[in-house]
Amino acid sequence: MSYYRHHVFFCCNQRPPGDRTCCNDKGATRVRDYAKQRVKQLGLSGPGQVRINQAGCLDRCEQGPCVVVYPEAVWYTYVDEEDIDEIIDRHLRNGQVVERLLIK
Repeated sequence: MSYYRHHVFFCCNQRPPGDRTCCNDKGATRVRDYAKQRVKQLGLSGPGQVRINQAGCLDRCEQGPCVVVYPEAVWYTYVDEEDIDEIIDRHLRNGQVVERLLIK
């Protein structure tokens, strides 16, 4: 059994200017902080529940800012906090994959 029901990793990699695109240029750290706060507000954080973490490069930055949810290994991209709210509500709370945000 996993320590967390869902372990969520946000790519927050920052590359030097002029290098490849990176998730942090698209607000990844800010959105990760929002997700952490929102999960806590909803009472979903902690052992046996949900953990939001920062990751280094997940090597999918060209497909948009990315997040991966384990243990399912579901990869998402997002634009803003509304997309994160949808992932939290549909996937983390109700176990439904958010098809429109999937990275194929």
